[in-house]
Amino acid sequence: MFKKLRKVKELPLIIVLVVISIFIAIVNPSFLTVENFLDLLKSNLVLAMMALGMLLILLTGGIDVSAASVITAVNVILGQTLMHVTQNILFAIVVACAAGIIMGLINGLLISMLKIPPIVATLGTMSMILGIVLYTTNGNWITGIPQNFIDFGRIVILPRTLADGRVIGIPIQVVFLIPIIVLTWFVLRHTVIGRGIYAMGGNIESAERMGFKTKRIIIFVYSLEGFIIGLSAVAHTSIMRQVDPNAFLGFEMQVIAAVVLGGASTLGGYGSVLGTLIGVSIFSVINNGMILMRIPTFWQKIAVGLIIISSISVDMIQKQKEEKMKVCVDVEGEELYAV
Repeated sequence: MFKKLRKVKELPLIIVLVVISIFIAIVNPSFLTVENFLDLLKSNLVLAMMALGMLLILLTGGIDVSAASVITAVNVILGQTLMHVTQNILFAIVVACAAGIIMGLINGLLISMLKIPPIVATLGTMSMILGIVLYTTNGNWITGIPQNFIDFGRIVILPRTLADGRVIGIPIQVVFLIPIIVLTWFVLRHTVIGRGIYAMGGNIESAERMGFKTKRIIIFVYSLEGFIIGLSAVAHTSIMRQVDPNAFLGFEMQVIAAVVLGGASTLGGYGSVLGTLIGVSIFSVINNGMILMRIPTFWQKIAVGLIIISSISVDMIQKQKEEKMKVCVDVEGEELYAV
């Protein structure tokens, strides 16, 4: 059993998560309560969903800094649809997913067809999307979400009534998270596209020589990320019951940091669904722990910044070490040397 555990690549991350959780529980025992766990789950569902979408992008060697602006735009579209078009929840979900796919598709086309670097393409779309959102909303919150959608967001699975009359249970938004976990895992582990995604992260030219259609893969992953962001927007709006155009400012950095914290590389080719979920858990537990320990907000922001810098720095250092360990062979076969 121990031999099998040692083969689990994510074992060090699991140990880190357990150690952090034990420390927080010692400082504040309320951390281990069912209520806190459910609050932690509900408040970080959107981060987990968007992190899985970002994982797909990072594995190809790309990046998406427009993710926060896309979910903001989809939230606005969802809110306007519910208020002015229809109160049908299923139709609104389809509209949100379609909007996310379209914005993701635009990113994918810019990167694959026009050969614009991912960071530049998504910076451009981020700016344009935010501009359109601010123009249409004037920065004002969208309130007055229909009651049927609010009631939908309050549904809990396996409800339990506490002594004080409160009802707790697994939030309905988990219904969105679980299929995304399964879908992402299946795509990466059991499809040709999944093998192509990992191959592109290793070396895009080698992936093309192996026969993978890299342009199609780029379009696919950005579109799939858009679909995931669409569902994330539905989950977020159902939790908040209103739309704040400024709610996700800078959120893309938290998403990227959570994925990298889970073992993914910003240079592509490395990462897993399990690792990403553990990375999100570590990120969320640290945030929750600081709140329970009543650490001032500005220190929380500083800590989040340090997590982002540290996780990405460790990733870059590991990548540099791997490059130094590689053995290079002279193309003419005359000499073999280590770099």
